[in-house]
Amino acid sequence: MPTETVTVEADAEETRLDRFLTTALGTISRSQIQRLIKEGQVLVDGRPGRPNLVLKAGQTITVDVAEPSPSKVAAEPLPLPILYQDEDIVVVDKPAGMVVHPAAGHPSGTMVNALLHHVDDLSGIGGEKRPGIVHRLDRGTSGLMVVAKNDAAHEALAQQFHDRQVDKEYVALVWGEVQPGRRIDSPIGRDPGDRKKMSARAHRSREAVTRIVRTERFGRALTLAAVAIHTGRTHQIRVHLSSIGHPVVGDALYGGVKRRIPGDLRAVARLERPFLHAARLAFKHPIDGRRLEFTSPLPADLVAVLELLREHKRPPQTP
Repeated sequence: MPTETVTVEADAEETRLDRFLTTALGTISRSQIQRLIKEGQVLVDGRPGRPNLVLKAGQTITVDVAEPSPSKVAAEPLPLPILYQDEDIVVVDKPAGMVVHPAAGHPSGTMVNALLHHVDDLSGIGGEKRPGIVHRLDRGTSGLMVVAKNDAAHEALAQQFHDRQVDKEYVALVWGEVQPGRRIDSPIGRDPGDRKKMSARAHRSREAVTRIVRTERFGRALTLAAVAIHTGRTHQIRVHLSSIGHPVVGDALYGGVKRRIPGDLRAVARLERPFLHAARLAFKHPIDGRRLEFTSPLPADLVAVLELLREHKRPPQTP
């Protein structure tokens, strides 16, 4: 494992550790530096450092520069629609019910398992359980994801997501009337009362912005909304819509499942997951800079619900 040792000079005093190493090492990006610090591979005077550690002149920093770990997750021949692929990226249409990467309770059957079967040159920069993964979708959410196939693509895509240069649009069916153009600008953090949930009222939270782009209303009871997100926080759309009293239909975690449903809306009882789909994804190609845009039609389970709702919405034909 290659090791780099750097001494902090006087002119670098009062600089954050991650910023200092990004400049001092040159060939390693700041996100990689932060990953190395998190994994305990950066020592300051023999002790593990923190990304925001303010340095002092004379300190000695040792960095173990590990190569990205190859994935040890097993490849599985699972169905996974691939919409686009080149030597740098792959764009997939994730089915609902599929977890993105292995985690506690989901050691297999994930999108990463499927990717390792369909694609043999994924980046390892995300860690051995998340090769190539730059962003995520919830298990119950279907739709578009871009995955990096090498480290350069991974770094460039991660930077685009960080800088909010990626356009992401979702389709959601929500309870109540929501007006197009509405903007929800509420920070999101871990719910202190339930670690499985996020909250727009958490004490420790991060900026999050969601915007309602277009709508189709089903009376005053339901709204089909195109939703754009300018940040990518965990459960962001589900949390934001619930926080304004319009939870995603079928979302049991955030209040989107109702016991009493009028007859003309009973189609929503068919849902086995939240009515949420990542329908559009646009970004710059991480290597050649081309603008790429992908769309995904609503999957069959959501289409079936909409067709029944629209059937009830139509006025009866006169003979």
